[in-house]
Amino acid sequence: MKVVEIRRYPVKSMLGEVVPVADVGERGLAGDRLWAVRDPDGKFGSGKNTRRFRRMPGLFDLRASGAEPAPVIELPDHRRFAADDPEGHRAVGQFLARPVTLTREGAVPHHDEGPVSLITTASLRHLTELSAGEPGGADIDPLRFRANLLMDVPGDGFAEDDWSGRRLKIGPHVVLRVVRPLTRCAMIDMAQDRIGERDDLLKTLAAHHALTFGVFATVEQPGRITAGDPCSWL
Repeated sequence: MKVVEIRRYPVKSMLGEVVPVADVGERGLAGDRLWAVRDPDGKFGSGKNTRRFRRMPGLFDLRASGAEPAPVIELPDHRRFAADDPEGHRAVGQFLARPVTLTREGAVPHHDEGPVSLITTASLRHLTELSAGEPGGADIDPLRFRANLLMDVPGDGFAEDDWSGRRLKIGPHVVLRVVRPLTRCAMIDMAQDRIGERDDLLKTLAAHHALTFGVFATVEQPGRITAGDPCSWL
């Protein structure tokens, strides 16, 4: 088993970036979902509605890239603004057709369930088989699940089903404790970046896997991970 791809999302529910290396601490990948779009009543932009989050159509059309002291937001017209730039707030608000600001995380993390999310190539293959593939026969793009780590695992089936409670070492230093499966929502069927809209993936997971796909983990030992790092169970 090894790390195939590392992704981070500097602004929650915007498009993110593939990175070759990431520092991992107690909170998760450095800079991941550290910022969010906030509307005037304090709810944060998301692809779904919850007590803390509000669905804001259009967020998937915006891309965030990591930078210091604040990530950089790119609009579809290629204008770029720092997340702490009031002019950028106005531009994002105009695009979303609502007044918003971009806000750094406070005491409560912006993560939906946990610090680090993982999916596997084996589970993607299995879900592709169950859903009969995307139109044209293409495999399901891992981007749909917005996971931090894509792990190369041989075989098929839902490989993560027996991972809960186990300790996973990645590379020479990082140790994760897998907590439980990730419950999915309609976001996995939405169009984003290079992938189009679907209407079957959530239904397939509901029918075959209790609406879960992938797992989330906490960080027991921090460090740096690199694409290609081998992984082993402790």
